[in-house]
Amino acid sequence: MTVESIPVKAAPKSLVWDGDELVSGVGGGRRWGRDGETREESFAWSFPFDAGTASVSGPYSAVYQERGTKGVLLEGERVVRELNRSYYRAPAYDYPLALGRLGDGREVVVHCPDEYNVQIEDAANGERLTAGGREPKDVFHSRLDLSPDGRYLLSIGWFWQPFGTALVYDTALALSDPGTLDGEGVLPTAAVTNGEVTAGCWLDGDRLVLATGAEEWDEEERAGLPPRHLGVWSVSEGRWLHRSPAGDAEPGVLLLPRSDQVISFPGHPRLLDTATGRVVAEWPEVGVPVKCTCFGYSRVPTPVAALHPDGTQLAVAQAERIALITLP
Repeated sequence: MTVESIPVKAAPKSLVWDGDELVSGVGGGRRWGRDGETREESFAWSFPFDAGTASVSGPYSAVYQERGTKGVLLEGERVVRELNRSYYRAPAYDYPLALGRLGDGREVVVHCPDEYNVQIEDAANGERLTAGGREPKDVFHSRLDLSPDGRYLLSIGWFWQPFGTALVYDTALALSDPGTLDGEGVLPTAAVTNGEVTAGCWLDGDRLVLATGAEEWDEEERAGLPPRHLGVWSVSEGRWLHRSPAGDAEPGVLLLPRSDQVISFPGHPRLLDTATGRVVAEWPEVGVPVKCTCFGYSRVPTPVAALHPDGTQLAVAQAERIALITLP
């Protein structure tokens, strides 16, 4: 489990794998090879973007201000269009944005351009696929994630206390009835009203992993996920497959899936077994910001990390290097 280093002049604010090279869209397309070779940026932004994401299924990526209202959708180096979200409470929670492909093959942008409303738009032409009358719940969507097959949308967000929660929506249903994006969705409220949900990701098209922090909403709620737990939920079966203690450390806001494992970032990378919550491996020498929730007026940047598509190597941005971790 070696850790190698690629020297950098400043910590990258976004990272994605493109073959065996790492790319920073926020850094103007700067690239780094596994051998440490650096290729300078091919363009520059005249706006202070500080975060980025990319579709794993298509050519689209985006850069944005994590606690601002502006973003840009890209196809390669071409600017497709600007993205915007409501100013309301924008400095208090992370920008909600996901890119991916629906089951019908369309590449989409999922974001919240109108107050609380989650909207699904065609990435290529900007057509709003979920237009119509809406009555959104009083929930702030933040960290959005499409399932690998595009069938479901996960939202890790928060409601007034504030308290972190999770929602899951059926995207196929939302295309025919956009109002379903305003309701409870397909994840029962009772499943997420015990511990505060701070992070989540998809293991596959059916199984969802959620992590909870130290805060507790209802200590009597037995159907939920207790504080500081890792849980695997099956959408098709409508139940928890596993619920396991995840140790004393706050899980943070970022989970990266790797087969039946996830990588969390409670101050450093930890590889967790999703069935047991057991720490398989960890790298305390690779420090990252400790960010407990996706909301809060004291802004802590989300750790910047990217898992190679083959699952063998994890790249983690640090102040003076990109740490390349060979995973067990």
